Amino acid sequence: MMMAKPSLRTRLLVSHLLVVVLSMVIVALSGVSINPLLFDRKVQEMQNKGLLDIDSQTEQKLITQEFHHSWGKSMTISIALGAIGAFGLSYLVARRIRHPLQKITTVMQEFREGNFKVRIPSNDIPELDYVSQSFNLMARSLEDSEQKRSELISDMTHELRTPLTVTRGYLERLLDGKSEPSPELFQSLIQENRRLERLVNNLQELSKAQAGTIAVKLEAIALKPILSMLVERFAEQLVEDIELFLEYNSKAVSVIGDRDCLEQVLVNLIGNAIQYTEVGKIIVRTYDRDHRVWIEVQDTGIGIASEDLPHVFARFWRADKARSRRSGGTGIGLAITKCLVELQGGEIEVASQLNEGSIFRFCLPS
Repeated sequence: MMMAKPSLRTRLLVSHLLVVVLSMVIVALSGVSINPLLFDRKVQEMQNKGLLDIDSQTEQKLITQEFHHSWGKSMTISIALGAIGAFGLSYLVARRIRHPLQKITTVMQEFREGNFKVRIPSNDIPELDYVSQSFNLMARSLEDSEQKRSELISDMTHELRTPLTVTRGYLERLLDGKSEPSPELFQSLIQENRRLERLVNNLQELSKAQAGTIAVKLEAIALKPILSMLVERFAEQLVEDIELFLEYNSKAVSVIGDRDCLEQVLVNLIGNAIQYTEVGKIIVRTYDRDHRVWIEVQDTGIGIASEDLPHVFARFWRADKARSRRSGGTGIGLAITKCLVELQGGEIEVASQLNEGSIFRFCLPS
């Protein structure tokens, strides 16, 4: 049977006591070997100077013995008091160190059991406080990851439930004979199936983008031809109440990026602007700032409330949930857009006012 290992408090206490005992042994040995010689030498000097009158060797020996006896008695008392004081101080120091370590162990145990909100309090011992702060940073990161994972599962469940429920409803009506097969019915089933397929594809693409596994080939890209082509393509799909045009104000001829990623970013941003704009205009604009080329898509659509702006690039977030679902949006496009911009070494921003429109802008090195 294996013996239990001594606790940290016991080890600290024993280590402190060993230091004290060693120090006392050294003091005692040095006193026994050195003090008599020094005393005898001092007595001899005092006799030579006439400061001490000792008539015989017997008196000198008696004085020496009395000195050793007194010195030994005082040394014994001093060692005893020192040992008691050292033991008490060592116990307090060991306890002071062990208590925060016990707290750290308790918190880690709770964290391991699933309580991700527990934190280690700060400590006045710098090394232990550093351990506590490091653990708290890790705990906050893991708590945030766990929360995002739960939210992702919840959002995915919600997004998948709608087309599955609609598809099942159509199929059950066909099976019960409540609906007759028709091109319109099959078209609705195909539409819901495509919506599921689009959601799954977007999720896969987002996962790859966030993991950095998308192969990005950075090269010089002529920017204006791409923008002109996309504006012309989208302009053909617009209703009469919306205008889409390009304002190319950048002096740069090209940017450094991945052509496929850049096109997808622009398609997502222009598509979003069209989706949320019923009347007005959409401007694709370029300009130079801070040695980079900025590309922005400005619309006069429904806009975004100020409290919602921090969540714009989050997964499954929508400015208008009901409208976006009817139009087939998955709520992942902007999250993918942000990842793709960052993979190319750029940044993306958003500015918006409710019922006045939005501006999504991103930059790439030129």
